[in-house]
Amino acid sequence: MADPEKRRGPRPTDPETKGGGPDLHDLPQALHRFLELFNAREYWESHEVLEGPWREGGSDFYQGLILYASAFVHAQRGNAHGVGAQLEKAERKLAGYRPCYLGIDVDAVLAHAARCREIVERRPDEDPHSWLGVADVPRLELDTRLVRGDEPELRLGERETTR
Repeated sequence: MADPEKRRGPRPTDPETKGGGPDLHDLPQALHRFLELFNAREYWESHEVLEGPWREGGSDFYQGLILYASAFVHAQRGNAHGVGAQLEKAERKLAGYRPCYLGIDVDAVLAHAARCREIVERRPDEDPHSWLGVADVPRLELDTRLVRGDEPELRLGERETTR
């Protein structure tokens, strides 16, 4: 696994800066599909979409997103322990990608994961299905201003379109 400090890289461009970044369609198609399914609350399907690219490229970032989505699969299935365990693993995987990576606001994802784990810890005997409403699962959006440009997943994404 790569050193988290080396993964951090430069901060993204200032949001007020125009141009210079990739277009949304330059980002990996698997990531687009993951977000589409995640935002539709199809957490199992969303995590499945990133399995292949994660295994192919060994991306800890993709694995972190897979674990994050998996936590909500556990909530849908009523598995309280699984929710907390998957969120904790997701936080560990994603922490080295702060503040943002590949167009995603990682700080926001981590803040939400921490908030969800707190809910799980405060309400251990409550039905995990209810946490989905309380936790207010955010929509994950791509923002090209949050792309560093040196993410290895961008190179893997190029191969997706040339196959």
